Amino acid sequence: MLRTKIVCTIGPASRSTEMLKQLIQSGMSVARLNFSHGNHEYHGENVLRIRGVSEEASKPVAILMDLQGPKLRVGEMEGEGVLLSDGEELVLTSRSITGHAGEIPVQYNRLPELVQPGDRILMDDGLLEVVVLDSTATEIRCQVTTGGLLQSNKGLNLPGAHASIPAITEKDKGDLTFALAQQADWIALSFVRNANDVVTLQELVSRKCAFGRPTPVIAKIEKPEAVDHIDDIIAAADGIMVARGDLGIEASPEEVPLMQKRIIRKCNDAGKPVITATQMLDSMIRNPRPTRAEASDVANAILDGSDAIMLSGETAVGQYPLQALRTMVRIAERTEVELKKRIALAPLAPAGRMSIAEAVSHAAREVAQDLGAAAIITPTVSGNTARMVSHYRPVAPIIAVTPSPLVQRQLCLHWGVYPLLAKRTANTDRMLSDAVNATREHGLVQSGDLVVVTGGAAGSTPGTTDLIRVQVIARILTQGTGIGEEVVQGQIRLIAETLPDPSDIEATDVLVAKRSTRELVPLARRAAGLILLEGGTTSHGAQMAIELGLTAIVGAEDAFFSLEEGQTVTLAPNEGRVYEGRVNA
Repeated sequence: MLRTKIVCTIGPASRSTEMLKQLIQSGMSVARLNFSHGNHEYHGENVLRIRGVSEEASKPVAILMDLQGPKLRVGEMEGEGVLLSDGEELVLTSRSITGHAGEIPVQYNRLPELVQPGDRILMDDGLLEVVVLDSTATEIRCQVTTGGLLQSNKGLNLPGAHASIPAITEKDKGDLTFALAQQADWIALSFVRNANDVVTLQELVSRKCAFGRPTPVIAKIEKPEAVDHIDDIIAAADGIMVARGDLGIEASPEEVPLMQKRIIRKCNDAGKPVITATQMLDSMIRNPRPTRAEASDVANAILDGSDAIMLSGETAVGQYPLQALRTMVRIAERTEVELKKRIALAPLAPAGRMSIAEAVSHAAREVAQDLGAAAIITPTVSGNTARMVSHYRPVAPIIAVTPSPLVQRQLCLHWGVYPLLAKRTANTDRMLSDAVNATREHGLVQSGDLVVVTGGAAGSTPGTTDLIRVQVIARILTQGTGIGEEVVQGQIRLIAETLPDPSDIEATDVLVAKRSTRELVPLARRAAGLILLEGGTTSHGAQMAIELGLTAIVGAEDAFFSLEEGQTVTLAPNEGRVYEGRVNA
């Protein structure tokens, strides 16, 4: 099971039902829908397909809807686009025209006010560049310094300039209303500049979700200004995306790797999920294999501490969307072998004074590590328990069991969390038991595995974590009252009315009898353990076991119905249980 989650951008190359099915089966955890492209009808169809395929595959997939934000873009072009040639003069205009040779529309009327002669304007993720010659109220006359094919709606950047565009445009507001109506699991805002931009969006979301849990907001870091305010942005946002495409245009490319590492580390410290995005396997848009540099980039993003890594054009419009995802999965699988060694040796240390919930979550990680637990199981209504345990990066997988389909999908973004659905229950013991059973039924743990269970005890404030329990996953065959302290394992030997000769009893036999008798004593002396239908700690059988120093379970009334001759069992006297198989109780 991958700890790092993979986000796939859905577009023309990946929106078919068959392709979505293959992406989900191959490891897509989050589907990203980009409002910079396509209309509401288009994205609505995508949502229906994703949810339908996810339900059919019984695999939860979160939907992240990405608002365009104050992104500068060119307008519509003729045909497949307009070819810009080095040295030619070009006019950028705010008039509503279709782009053609010599004249390109831009989608921001005040753009001519922002530029001066000599300024650079970059287009299409910096692949194309022009230099400003002069400007009027509606037009900018430029010279092409780096040409190429300019297609419709491509991005436009003014390095160093500050456009006075609202953080959330009218288009964004309409897209947000649509996204919430479609029950998007996450909302991302592009070109965040400071924490106020995030808070403004959160307030809009809260007003539109007045009677429900507000949809969490991801702040996309794409401008140097955002990096300058990163601490405040991380504190305000529910998650962060390091969107390296525009960040690498607005800032110097050599600064981006260091920015990426700093931002990821700060998110890890704050316990906020962080996505590393853009151009991770960019060559696979056109080629069936990645470059070695791209493989290293993906691996380093994982080793840096990313909760998720994202495919953009690779799955949206690329020729090899499925191969790109499978390649990313293989790189992640291999990298996580090394990552698990690192986090085992150098776990994330808590900073400062912790709350009770944080302390219990951190303790769950430590206990799981010390005992070599197969999993940390977190029954959770809000998802808070699983998120906090994920913060401390345990080696053991985190199985989050929740009654909420929304919470189940939202947790698909968090590192190391595998969310399952289960019925809601108010009883703590039943809640914990149901969570363990759901984990076992999904094949995530097996009989004999030791697990750590953590969550909120009955009577706790909703959303708090104050309980931790260690237990063994096993089928309970029968139970009663335990005698002795030693856990024993052996094979069932059913004792009928006619007793066998003591010499026939092996040292690994666990005797099962209705009651203790004087004749049973010599057999019991040679056996590993004893199970009696007769109950009570003062019964003859209990006293006999104590005198012989024998582990016993007394009062197991259904033992003859639930146990079979020769069956391997474990007697756990501290729990009064007989488990199937060999269990580390």
